[in-house]
Amino acid sequence: MDYFLTEEQLMIRDLARQIALEKVVPVRAELDEKNEYPADIIKALAQSDMFAIFIPEEYGGLGKGCLELCLVVEELSYACLGVATTYAANALGTFPILLFGTEEQKKKYLPLIAKGEKTVAFGLTEANAGSDAGGIQTSAKLVGNEYVINGTKQWITNGGEADIYTIIAVTDKSKGPRGASAFIVEKGAEGFTFGKKENKMGIRASATRELIFSDCRIPKENLIAREGAGFLVAMKTLDQARVGVAAQGVGLAQGAFDEAVKFARKRVQFGHPIISFQAIQHMLADMAIQIEAARSLTYSVARYVDSGAKEISKESAMAKTFATDIAMKVTTDAVQVMGGAGYMKEYPVEKMMRDAKILQIYEGTNQIQRNVIGQAIIKEYAKLKE
Repeated sequence: MDYFLTEEQLMIRDLARQIALEKVVPVRAELDEKNEYPADIIKALAQSDMFAIFIPEEYGGLGKGCLELCLVVEELSYACLGVATTYAANALGTFPILLFGTEEQKKKYLPLIAKGEKTVAFGLTEANAGSDAGGIQTSAKLVGNEYVINGTKQWITNGGEADIYTIIAVTDKSKGPRGASAFIVEKGAEGFTFGKKENKMGIRASATRELIFSDCRIPKENLIAREGAGFLVAMKTLDQARVGVAAQGVGLAQGAFDEAVKFARKRVQFGHPIISFQAIQHMLADMAIQIEAARSLTYSVARYVDSGAKEISKESAMAKTFATDIAMKVTTDAVQVMGGAGYMKEYPVEKMMRDAKILQIYEGTNQIQRNVIGQAIIKEYAKLKE
């Protein structure tokens, strides 16, 4: 379908596609096998100004929006979800500074992020705080002119590789979620170390590590917004980022679909290519319908975000849930279409199916997204009755 992208948006998409096909596809299997961080690809993305896309022009960026970011994420996900996650997590970690940072914080960090000289990670999840973001135990205490942070963050994408971390920590336990605050912590800060690199089922090209804070000292100027705003910062950040996760689902599903079609045209059984059989055609038809529906919803929500809409929780949750459920289904069906070949590492759909599962889990499980959507519906209909 023609989504009426501007000439500039088409250029961004085509450049991202070129990088994906030329830089990512040839090494994706090796990166997955070796559990290797894609440092060279990140440099190529930086040189192509891909990290500048979502940064405002006044801070050295290109001043583009959610849709442009989604276009890049979709193309990278088509080639390798691990690489796409590495890129997208950089935006996730940057959103707290973009949305709530002081002018001084923006001037200090955003130009470096736009150039790709500094990469970013977001630290929210803990052993006892995932879906229950209010269960955060990591603490931050103001001592003189410094905050002292203690605790751990679990399963952090870009952990150990990123240079800048936006962290949610509790400054007042008596206030529950309202006692959480957001901070900027730089790699190399005193008392800030990393755990082992996690050995994951999928997205193995992305680095996932534990963040460890042991009397970690940071300047009080590294507080984002104000004390007690941490939960708001986290939720608004995730609202923005979830549209990108939807784009990951669309790109991954499209990649798996294309591989399945390519295989079905060549694979001969009973004297005919299997794509000539109605059973296969119906599977491919359903896959094509689902991908296009997911893309339409994702682009629509991205444009809604770019319109300046203040309340986007329900819409971003819808896009994330639908597109990532589709990604899981389409990758599974792609393996089925390809049969035994699809189950082999020689073909990329095996990896794509493993990668797809995380999309239904990270940045809020799809069960939590349905809670968000359900609560929004209750509020909307309560207003109608009034």
